[in-house]
Order: sequence, then C-alpha cells, then structure tokens
Amino acid sequence: MDQKFTSIVVIFFGVIATVFLQFTEAQTVHVVGDSIGWTVPTGGASTYQTWAASKQFAVGDILSFNFVTNAHDVLQVPKESYDSCSSSNHIGDTITIGPVNITLSTAGAHYYICTLGRHCHSGQKLSITVSSSPSDIPPTSTSTPPSTPTNPATPSPTSGTPADCTPTPASSPALTPRTVSPPNSSSSSVFASLFISLLSIAMGFLF
Repeated sequence: MDQKFTSIVVIFFGVIATVFLQFTEAQTVHVVGDSIGWTVPTGGASTYQTWAASKQFAVGDILSFNFVTNAHDVLQVPKESYDSCSSSNHIGDTITIGPVNITLSTAGAHYYICTLGRHCHSGQKLSITVSSSPSDIPPTSTSTPPSTPTNPATPSPTSGTPADCTPTPASSPALTPRTVSPPNSSSSSVFASLFISLLSIAMGFLF
C-alpha cells in the first residue's frame, strides 16, 4: 500500500510540474511594432496590421507596448470604438505609464488604440486575433514576414514627422530593451521550479 501511495504522489507532482513547464514554454512575448514600438507610425494603420499579420497570438501570450509615459497610452476597446477611434465602451482602464505588458487572457478579437490627440486616426491602433491555444493558430502565409523588416526599418529614422508625436522617435530605442518581459515569463518558471522542488522533497520523505 505504501508503494502505491508513493507512486501516486510522485505521478501527481510530476504532472503538475510538467503542466507548468509546458505553460512556460508556450508563453510568447510580442513586442508591439518590434523596433518602432508603440507610436504614431509613418506608414499609417497598415504598419500595425502588417506587424500583427506576421505573428501568432494565443491565450497566455503577452503584448509588450513600448512607449514613453505621457507621450502615448493604451486602451482596449470593442471593434466599433476601434473603427471610429473612440474611447467609448472601453474595456478596462487607460494605461498611461509605459512600457507595459498585457497578458492575453481570452481568445477572440482584441482591439487597442492610443487615445491621445489624433494618434489613433494617424494609425496608432492594433487589431489582433487570439486563439485558445498555440495548436489552434492557422499557419502564417509566407508572403507576410518579408514585409516586416522593411516597415520597422523605415519608420525609426523618419518617425519624427508627425507633429503630435515628436518625443517618441528619440526615446523609442531606449524603451526597446526587452527587459520588461522576463519578469512575467520567469514567474511561471519559478512556479515550475517550485513544484519540481516539492516533488523532490516528497520523494525524499517517502523513500
């Protein structure tokens, strides 16, 4: 009886540790706009549409918005407000302190805008589709990724052209460090390590 109980305990902790490890591996951090960050794009709304088309989003992934505090903000809105660049019927509160990480907790369409000035009307808006799990994500077309390097390369030197967003180009390279994302993903690793440690302790007591 003792050996059976011991086996059950070992299997139980092993399954929990495996689930946490898989969750850690599946989690992806997406830096919105890559090198240009979250700003008023010189290419208009198509800039973020092209960026999103080259990515695959799943529940548990993280959107990292790199922007200068007080120069931009982030607000999740429904499709109607996204289309009209309106903050009405918003989902959650406006995030004014950047950079910020947002965890994608639900599947479906997600819409984000900047509410300052005419930033949204100038193309600072993001629409993505989130799948329930990585296996549900359809394959990305091969024609989209090649356009991604050309878009981030051109806005950064010329992104000072919008008059209402001049501070961002000079500051965006400083915000690009991906150091804002590891704390979130590493927390999952900590949980996984904790369960593995508990498994080792349980085996030590039982054997």
